[in-house]
Amino acid sequence: MDRLIYTAMTGANAAQHRQQLLSNNLANASTPGFRAELATFRAVPVRGDGASSRVFALEATAGHSDAPGPVTNTGRNLDVAVRGGSYLSVQGLDGTEAYTRAGALEVSPDGTLVNAQGLPMLSDGGPLTVPSGAQVEVGEDGTVTARVPGQPGQALGKLKLVTPDDENRLLRGADGLFRAAAGDTLDADATARVQSGALEGSNVNPIEAMVGMIAVARQFEVQMRMLQNGEKNDQTAAQLLSLNG
Repeated sequence: MDRLIYTAMTGANAAQHRQQLLSNNLANASTPGFRAELATFRAVPVRGDGASSRVFALEATAGHSDAPGPVTNTGRNLDVAVRGGSYLSVQGLDGTEAYTRAGALEVSPDGTLVNAQGLPMLSDGGPLTVPSGAQVEVGEDGTVTARVPGQPGQALGKLKLVTPDDENRLLRGADGLFRAAAGDTLDADATARVQSGALEGSNVNPIEAMVGMIAVARQFEVQMRMLQNGEKNDQTAAQLLSLNG
């Protein structure tokens, strides 16, 4: 009987976890540069004396989808859409280098070039500082140029663009930013390119996420019915034993 309870209980927990993941994806369907999280079920045997025949059903986050999101032309100089599989480099709140596809840039009151969350954008030499009153332009290779009225353009630096691969994979952190799985920083990719005056949207498919949430809700109900059936079977067995006793 406890085998049924193990399977149903852990299956319900896994379904609940997947529902949370799908809900988060759907909530970020309009977040620029958001990468949909992927998940998968897996069976894990319970370790211990007398429990080797019990199995947990667990939900594991398999990573994120690298499918490109839709690119929308905004005409804004500080909006950039990263092409291909590259990422922009930012400085996280913990001071470490992190990566994102969100390219809605701004100039902070102290002149630092930041993203929409106020995190400094990084170049090979660190954060970029924009002169007061300057108009900022971003070139195709990530070069940031400041133009003050009446003065020639001044190159401030080049946005650090990185391109992960199979040996240098990225993992999403609790802050929503990506970091190298090995904990190191990635080298700048000189071949990476951006599209100025455009933003990449989320790669979440809202319809697919909604259908997934409905399917998981039904799966959760099935697991709960299995638990209820297990309880009824246990009660019936207890009654039969009491009669025989």
